[in-house]
Amino acid sequence: MIKPVLVISCPASSRSGYGDHSRDLIRSLISIDKYKVQIIDQPWGSCDRSELSDPEITSRFIHKMDSKPDVWMQVTVPSEFQPIGKYNIGITAGMETTMVSTPWIDGVNRMDLVIVPSEHSKEVFEKTIYDKVDDKTKQKVDELKCTTPIEVLFEGLDLTKFFKTKSIVKSIADTLSEIKESDCYLFAGHWMQGEFGHDRKDVGGMLKTFLEAFKNKSPKNQPAIILKTSSATFSVTDREQILEKIEKIKLSVDSKKLPNVYLLHGNLTEEELNSLYNHPKVKAMLSFTHGEGYGRPLLEFGITGKPVIAPNWSGHKDFLSKNGIMLPGELKQVHPSVVWENVIIKESSWFYVDYGYATGILKDMENNYSKYLEKSRKQTQYIKDNFSLDMMTEQFRIQLDKHVPSFEIKLPKLEELQTYE
Repeated sequence: MIKPVLVISCPASSRSGYGDHSRDLIRSLISIDKYKVQIIDQPWGSCDRSELSDPEITSRFIHKMDSKPDVWMQVTVPSEFQPIGKYNIGITAGMETTMVSTPWIDGVNRMDLVIVPSEHSKEVFEKTIYDKVDDKTKQKVDELKCTTPIEVLFEGLDLTKFFKTKSIVKSIADTLSEIKESDCYLFAGHWMQGEFGHDRKDVGGMLKTFLEAFKNKSPKNQPAIILKTSSATFSVTDREQILEKIEKIKLSVDSKKLPNVYLLHGNLTEEELNSLYNHPKVKAMLSFTHGEGYGRPLLEFGITGKPVIAPNWSGHKDFLSKNGIMLPGELKQVHPSVVWENVIIKESSWFYVDYGYATGILKDMENNYSKYLEKSRKQTQYIKDNFSLDMMTEQFRIQLDKHVPSFEIKLPKLEELQTYE
């Protein structure tokens, strides 16, 4: 059977959230088995590339296209979307703030279909509208808004890689054996640009809140926090800069009896990540993020049956709002130190956690951990039932069937055979 050609341009080998999602999309497309899938592997910023060992993926790599593909699928930021195929699909990780830029809207409108990972992202794209103003009269003459259909396709969790287990791989067991506390909170994510309290994940504000909550406790009863983080790379310089930030925040807290802060800096395999999430010393995941297009680490940790503490806003609400520990707060305009041309725009806002409320939750969890565990077990089942990779694949199939037209596949002409007497 001759299938339509689908070319997906994506960071297939990148060690990044976009890379993880790209590989899941590829596996879903292969499983759907409706298209001849070809892959153009793209770099993703300064992120390292991994050596892919899956021949199902690597055997489909191409370096150039011989003709216009039936379906062109591009996984990147919307400003880079380009319609190259007969039917064009843009896939992006979504938006962390309340507005998208005009180049992103233009990019969306160049495609036939755009796919985002969360209801939050879809809402931001669809509600962002700019006035078009006449240069001479200064009067509004039109609007710039997204006109391309937008579908939500959640990032499915591969339950063969992330699951509840008591088995811990040796590398993680050895690393955490150096932690003396039996009660630790985990943060997993990048420590990005921005002044204190304003970096996208608000790692600084989260860390200071944790230190303030548990300062002056006796070491025997004092929990610790593990930061699985880096800024942009896994270099020695990056690690030293992270350690300097941690030390500066510790010095800002008025106490000589602070909880310990442990830094895990460097790349972990999926097997190591699952072991880290499941390690008995790790009691909960903590995030004060200002905004997520989706929030993949929160989903991965949510399968363990342990509490996830996160803000009550943006992409991760899709899978956490029913059973996660959701922190209140308020929307505020983004700080100038985090403005990023065409990505995080100065007119937009994002979410700031109520530090006082979060402090109360942290203290209550220490005293009533079993109460939070009961809710978290429901969270695990909810993720299994609604956010698996298999379910994502089925949803993807439905969306492609709904939007992508049928293509007339022309068979190659058979040359007339000469007969000889």
